[in-house]
Amino acid sequence: MTINRIVRIVAGFFVLLSLALGVEGSPLFVSHYWLWFTAFVGFNLLQSGFTNFCPLDKILKKLGVPESCGTC
Repeated sequence: MTINRIVRIVAGFFVLLSLALGVEGSPLFVSHYWLWFTAFVGFNLLQSGFTNFCPLDKILKKLGVPESCGTC
């Protein structure tokens, strides 16, 4: 699995989790403040599109995760 796929999976998971915890109609509802985490993830995705800086990307590179699959 490549860095780009992992970043997308983690971001999608965090958005869905924070929505489940922050939307009142959800059976997992905890608090509306979880929606701030959704906004943070969205903002981080937006800024990384412009600046090409992503903290998770840097962490995964240090852990040795490949940037491309080799056949792509």
